[in-house]
Amino acid sequence: MSANQPTDLLGEIYAQWTVEFQANPEMSLQLMRWVFEDWQRATTEPEGVTYRSTSIGGVPGIEVLPLDADTSKTLLFLHGGGFALGSSASHRKLAGHIAKACGAKGFVLDFRLAPEHPYPAQLDDTTAVFDALLESGVAPNDIAFVGDSAGASIAIATTLRLRDQGRPLPGAVITVSPWVDMENSGVTIETNDDTDFLIAREGLQGNIDRYLSGGASPTDPLVNPLYADFTGFPPLYIAASDTESLFHDAQRLDARARAAGVDVTFDIGEGQQHVYPLQAGNHTPADESIEAIAAWYRAH
Repeated sequence: MSANQPTDLLGEIYAQWTVEFQANPEMSLQLMRWVFEDWQRATTEPEGVTYRSTSIGGVPGIEVLPLDADTSKTLLFLHGGGFALGSSASHRKLAGHIAKACGAKGFVLDFRLAPEHPYPAQLDDTTAVFDALLESGVAPNDIAFVGDSAGASIAIATTLRLRDQGRPLPGAVITVSPWVDMENSGVTIETNDDTDFLIAREGLQGNIDRYLSGGASPTDPLVNPLYADFTGFPPLYIAASDTESLFHDAQRLDARARAAGVDVTFDIGEGQQHVYPLQAGNHTPADESIEAIAAWYRAH
């Protein structure tokens, strides 16, 4: 943990987690999963949003329905947590804030987690939901993928795989604090270590090992989009903070997509924690980030 002190609620939560992880180095994965459910503590309950536990395409999750939402538009939320942690519950309120700002309904997937279900189970589940929505009559351009951290990797990789298969694509992909480098080589993992209260190289590697336990290569373009050709990719939004450990992932993702001619918007937060929009309702930069996402979504 950094010698610096957190200046916001999310930083305090991350610092508290780190103390517990360091005090309990043999903490089980199941206990870590319970700890990460605490993510929702950073987020206020959005007003005028209802929720329903359901499933789409055989994949369980939480439906998010803001009042007066355009129900022809759907946001598919892929939660963060290193492919092994997090859930629809940990991200339900964040999804509610984003869906409300965008004026669309949402669905937060409980995709299968690693290592019990390594890559490509997460892509398979996202595709199953996407296919079910198409079969129900939703136009592909009316679906947007929204992913934070590892969920951003799933959103991007699923879109790339659909493109490679000649399938319809979502109308847009929105990423927050994307984690896409499965070689664990980002320079800001070290340079931003003192300002990021959650991410450390060892923890990243542990989740990489879980995700790739089925034998996939860390340089497979569908595992590591930094090796992908983004030609034909839909409009892409990237939000990341200049002081988080995965900022270099976002920078390289931006460069890779732009080089392929993708319509990319890169919103750089200043001095924020990993997935800082999780502080929606509690932190002005989080609210401003969500408003920027919504303005971009409406324009696209």
